[in-house]
Amino acid sequence: MDVDKYMDELGSAARAASRVVAASSTQARNRALLAARDALDGAREQLAVANQRDLEQGAANGLDAPLMDRLELTPARIDAMLQGLTQVAALPDPVGSISEVNRMPSGIEVGRMRVPLGVIGIIYESRPNVTVEAASLCLKSGNATILRGGSEALASNCAIAECLVAGIRAAGLPEAAVQVVQTADRAAVGRLIAMPEYVDVIVPRGGKSLIERISSDARVPVIKHLDGVCHVYIDDDADVDMAVNIAVNAKTQRYGTCNTMETLLVAESMADAVLPRLAAAYREAGVELRACARTRELVPEALAATEEDWHAEYLAPVLAIRVVAGIDAAIDHISRYSSQHTDSIVTRDHGRAMRFLREVDSSSVMINASTRFADGFEYGLGAEIGISTDKLHARGPVGLEGLTSQKYVVFGEGQIRT
Repeated sequence: MDVDKYMDELGSAARAASRVVAASSTQARNRALLAARDALDGAREQLAVANQRDLEQGAANGLDAPLMDRLELTPARIDAMLQGLTQVAALPDPVGSISEVNRMPSGIEVGRMRVPLGVIGIIYESRPNVTVEAASLCLKSGNATILRGGSEALASNCAIAECLVAGIRAAGLPEAAVQVVQTADRAAVGRLIAMPEYVDVIVPRGGKSLIERISSDARVPVIKHLDGVCHVYIDDDADVDMAVNIAVNAKTQRYGTCNTMETLLVAESMADAVLPRLAAAYREAGVELRACARTRELVPEALAATEEDWHAEYLAPVLAIRVVAGIDAAIDHISRYSSQHTDSIVTRDHGRAMRFLREVDSSSVMINASTRFADGFEYGLGAEIGISTDKLHARGPVGLEGLTSQKYVVFGEGQIRT
């Protein structure tokens, strides 16, 4: 296969399809999503056969147990994909909405209209259900998409794509609105991220090494976050019970997510009150603690933290703890070590809470809440395609609105400029 030629063909078709999808009605896009749902439901046997092929190949290639688990399309996961398509179809359509209309002294009225980004390239690993999640969000927001999943899930992704295309066709939309790259050749990724004539934005979903490579080599804008070094700071004026509950939940509710707390900061005045209680809760949960010298005076079983621990995204039952002098030191620590994902303060002091909101430069900043709330569903977006820690275009959880842009629109009644 000539990979460059193949990717150019996908890109050209996606660009043409994007214009049609952008002009389509909400009803047409919703029909496509619901028809795709029905096609997936009717293709369970074919999906199982394709997925079994991937699982057998994965076992032969020595994929580890977590990867094999993410690769498997169980009946429950297929049910979740069907439910996801139903939910996305029910979401409000941002495309075409006009806001911020103001009348100018000249008499013209100036507003802003939401419009699709165009063609979105999605690069992801392992989980074939991402094919449905990404395609549905792109389609609902009026975009065309080119999906490049991991080579280990190629058969599953192609089988899912057939169902998505069947739904799109049934709604009278162009089949090229959703395309799955049907080659495992890594050169396809290199071409996808380097054809701005066809692709408007890239969204990588996967490990840090994948995202770093995409960000480094892309000639197309990238919506991304590299890692989630998230903090909870327990302030001098925190409610002790609230602080303990939040700090335990932020770490132990799930370990392998990007919004899980990785470093706990505790004001010196609160250390005696909260650290022994937290240590007991973390001990019961099996969390390993890596801590500063002051913390270890109160929690002797904690290991000594190194400089690397303050930078670490563990994605595991491991937590770094540092006692700090107060809010100034907490903000300084976060400024130095945070990945600008999600950081939270626990306090009853309104002034310090608002200062934390203003001065902590992360995509989500919280007062008296667990960092685990930082996702699209919890923020009322309905669904998300990923998290962005960038500052341009989209920041934080990226839902339907994050897959659109805005253009100025002007309403006149014959005005001319003098």
